[in-house]
Amino acid sequence: MSFVEQHGLWTPEQRKAAETVEREVAGRGLGVVRFSFADQHGILRGKTVVAEELAGAMRAGVGFTTTLLAKDTAHRTVFPVFTQGGGFGLPEMQGAADILMVPDPTTFKILPWAPHTGWLLCDLYFADGRPVPFSTRQLYRDTLSKLNAQGYDYVAGLEVEFHVFKLEDPKLKPADAGQPGNPPEVSLLTQGYQYLTEQRYDQYDTIYEILRKDIQALGLPLRSLEVEFGPSQAEFTFRPGTNMESPDTMVLFRSAAKQIARRHGYHVTFMCRPKLPNVFSSGWHLHQSLKSRKTGVNAFIPTEAGEPLSALGRYFLAGLLEHAPASAAFAAPTINAYRRYRPYSLAPDRAIWGRDNRGVMCRVLGALGDPASRIENRLGEPAANPYLYMASQLLAGMDGMARQAAPPASADTPYETPAPLLPRSLDAALAALRDSACYRNGFGDRFVDYFLHIKEAEIARYQLEVSEWEHREYFEMF
Repeated sequence: MSFVEQHGLWTPEQRKAAETVEREVAGRGLGVVRFSFADQHGILRGKTVVAEELAGAMRAGVGFTTTLLAKDTAHRTVFPVFTQGGGFGLPEMQGAADILMVPDPTTFKILPWAPHTGWLLCDLYFADGRPVPFSTRQLYRDTLSKLNAQGYDYVAGLEVEFHVFKLEDPKLKPADAGQPGNPPEVSLLTQGYQYLTEQRYDQYDTIYEILRKDIQALGLPLRSLEVEFGPSQAEFTFRPGTNMESPDTMVLFRSAAKQIARRHGYHVTFMCRPKLPNVFSSGWHLHQSLKSRKTGVNAFIPTEAGEPLSALGRYFLAGLLEHAPASAAFAAPTINAYRRYRPYSLAPDRAIWGRDNRGVMCRVLGALGDPASRIENRLGEPAANPYLYMASQLLAGMDGMARQAAPPASADTPYETPAPLLPRSLDAALAALRDSACYRNGFGDRFVDYFLHIKEAEIARYQLEVSEWEHREYFEMF
């Protein structure tokens, strides 16, 4: 009996999908299949299996070292993995022991830019069949199951800003290596500040067509390709997806865009604000609503004239606003993200909402009978782990639903309305998370403390660096 069968890890749908995957790999003559999982940062990691080993690997799982779950964004291990419990308080995690990637066969893709290659998204398990508590896709699924049990599906649409540059020097000399290595040198595709102009779009067309063809060939629900405000800044939007679809789409889109672009001499980055002259910050605006599992109807549609959302939608909105400081740790989990929250910048700086207003944190779009009624949260950065970002939204929204909380009044002047300010640093967001009963109850103390440890290690490393500002400010003065 295989590992999957022994522990009942697949649904009937997944078992059927696994057989289809095997036939497709053989029928198309694929050479390899990548087994990937989204790590704590939302970055795909994994191993590549030759086609002949696929059937066994899918059912037995593929092992990898637990240290991959112990790394910060520089790939530095920040837990004492060779001590008792490995720094996690779990004997299964100590000594750089193995855990298993088990694929979800329903996620199978053939990579258009590497047509000999199949791809599977995996979940993580210990050798005894228990889920690994730090697997972010499983944390999202667990959170989603709580919502589903209340009779609702989660619907999310993705509006993602990022930058596309020409790659001039990839910095591959040995002296450029490190943790992290030196970033590549790039040049612009265009000058900026001609938002949505057709002329600028035509200058993007070559790389946009390369990306579009492969992203659509992957089956991702791409909706639009847009020229954003800043130089070399892009925005892609995706049709709304239900439950697991949207975070899976975001993870694959980010990885695919970077891989495709690199093969053609470009560099794509989802970093919020690159340190390049005249470059603008990028955001990830998350459009979200709930759908009744019984009727299939959007549960946020207002039922009374003049109301922005249904009562349920207003409860959900109130939860998002109340837990905004702590949720920033998941929506904007990098030090760099907090360069974006500036007044009068089309980015929020306080926890408020408004009707069709792009200066607020939560832009509400709804009207009596409008099936597209929804909340657009403008808090996130495009580097956020999609599973944690969306799970944090669900936990906050469900808390508002449980308490039937009422949101404050709509803000028509978003940068003047008195309201709680959003965190101005990752440190401040982590402090709010540390004290958040909502997220400790939802994710569990073990995961929250794990996440805090990784992010605090990044901050500590950052604080040891001497910045250009400090050097310029003090070197001559003193």
